[in-house]
Amino acid sequence: MSLTPDSVPRLPRGVRLRHDTVRNAHVLLAPERTFDLDQNAVAVLSLVDGSRSIRTIAEALGRQYEVDPGIIEPDVIVMLDGLLLKRVLETVPAA
Repeated sequence: MSLTPDSVPRLPRGVRLRHDTVRNAHVLLAPERTFDLDQNAVAVLSLVDGSRSIRTIAEALGRQYEVDPGIIEPDVIVMLDGLLLKRVLETVPAA
């Protein structure tokens, strides 16, 4: 399953975005796994809360970085699709 602009992503139970003070970097902690994150991934994942759609996340990032959300949205989808495949991201079921 591929994500769409209307998909609402969330971190599954047991997966957390954390700041590693030893390395002074953000990481995504999952059971028995850790993912190093760049600044772009942190910006996106900090907005993933299970209530915002990918479109809404791209719009918020567009405002924050003064960039057209239409340019950001495909990159957000690709990044989140990768996390979905690694099973450290899920989507909220449609109502």
